[in-house]
Amino acid sequence: MYTKDNIFARNQRINSFQLSKLHTFEVAARHCSFSLAAEELCMTPSAISHRINKLEDELGIALFVRSHRKITLTQEGERIYLALKRTLNELNQEVMDVRSGDISGELTIYSRPSFAQCWLVPRIYSFKQQYPLIELKILTGNENINFQGYGIDAAIYFDEHMPDKMWHKELMGERIVPVCTHHYAQQFDLIDNPTNLHHATLLHDNQAWDYNSHHDEWALWAQQHGIEDIDDIACISFDRSDLAVIAAMNNAGIAMGRLSLIKKRLLTGELITPFADTALTCAQKYYLVSANPTPSQKLQLFLGWLEEQIRISEPSTQ
Repeated sequence: MYTKDNIFARNQRINSFQLSKLHTFEVAARHCSFSLAAEELCMTPSAISHRINKLEDELGIALFVRSHRKITLTQEGERIYLALKRTLNELNQEVMDVRSGDISGELTIYSRPSFAQCWLVPRIYSFKQQYPLIELKILTGNENINFQGYGIDAAIYFDEHMPDKMWHKELMGERIVPVCTHHYAQQFDLIDNPTNLHHATLLHDNQAWDYNSHHDEWALWAQQHGIEDIDDIACISFDRSDLAVIAAMNNAGIAMGRLSLIKKRLLTGELITPFADTALTCAQKYYLVSANPTPSQKLQLFLGWLEEQIRISEPSTQ
């Protein structure tokens, strides 16, 4: 359908004359019907078809597969439709924000599960109090998300560094320390006796830093404090730091806890740090990351709220 005559068109950016045709395409793609698009736009089906044909010719892309009484999107047409739909939704939201004078709409944040459960979610009520018109969505996972197509505005990562090509903001550092119940510490005579770890069970997040971290957190801590032969100690591994902590709270062993996530457990006495002054600063830090080089106003408000919550909690986590 498309020949060398379309090469020039394919290398051109969308221009203002094509915006109305793209709007026609969006309506036709949404209905998968030229007739229904014609009704919505108060045009004839033949006029819709002519406008779509011209747009395809200008773009050098087949948008629809036409058959008897039916049209379907091509793979390329589907991609363009989804991008156009996303762009129109963002534009509509900005118009609503300007009209209302308030910041509103969806804000989707992706987070590591342990951070979401132990730090973010317990504080989220205050964000809703400050910004009641923002509909916050929290998604979780251990992998670094592909922002494209997932509708995610930003992610909170725990990592040693962030890619230079993505907008990111350092939130806070982290320290790790062994934690267990007072009962477990007494049972294995752990209080100020780290050498007795060899008789205990180590609980750890085997995806603490990457998909195969194994017991790297424990190994690093042990190396810093002169504990040898840690590989010979019995262990139970999890794919989340908070699960290791929950196991420790139920006397399954001694977990490597992250201080910013277990502060309340230590304050209530549910957990103790059996070895005094042994907290270790991690090379990893918490980052807020976005694929958008210019964060939206909603994301800037969320970042400001995060930084305020960190300032509030920081004195008691040092």
